[in-house]
Amino acid sequence: MDTLVSTAPSSVPVTLRKLYFVRFAFAAVWAVLLFATADTLGPLSAALLVIYPLFDVAAAVVDVRSAKANGGTAPALYVNIAISSLAVIGLAVAATSGIPAVLRVWGAWAIASGIVQLVAGAVRRQLGGQWPMITSGAISTLAGASFFTQAGSGNPTLGSLAGYAFLGGVFFLISALRLNRARNGA
Repeated sequence: MDTLVSTAPSSVPVTLRKLYFVRFAFAAVWAVLLFATADTLGPLSAALLVIYPLFDVAAAVVDVRSAKANGGTAPALYVNIAISSLAVIGLAVAATSGIPAVLRVWGAWAIASGIVQLVAGAVRRQLGGQWPMITSGAISTLAGASFFTQAGSGNPTLGSLAGYAFLGGVFFLISALRLNRARNGA
């Protein structure tokens, strides 16, 4: 597992902290917007569904560049970029088929990216502030399975995706605060 994300200098937590704050803000705003349109799959909700994993790709690229600039490597982030890029395409296609299809694609993405997040957080734990990321990865994996179940229910909505995104954002906020505390305590 140590080959997934190598140890990097102490400036990496500063970048991670900032990135995690941005990810929290994005997730909170996104969740509110999606929740407002959760009962139907229209142009706004379809756009939001594609934007979320696209933002995840952009955040992972920023994270990779930060790791490289500080002499580290981050293979798990490259895996995340690939998974989230596939999710962008999958969600764009699924949005034309209805909410159950969206929930299935989102579920597959949540499972795969949750596993990657769990592993990356475990490997980065020496940086501090990673237990919320590890927990979030585990929850994401379980939530992904629940989205498959919801897809087969009588009246599926996108509301659970909004809650999932907001909770993920809260975990990013907690990690950012823990990284800040670890930095101030150092």
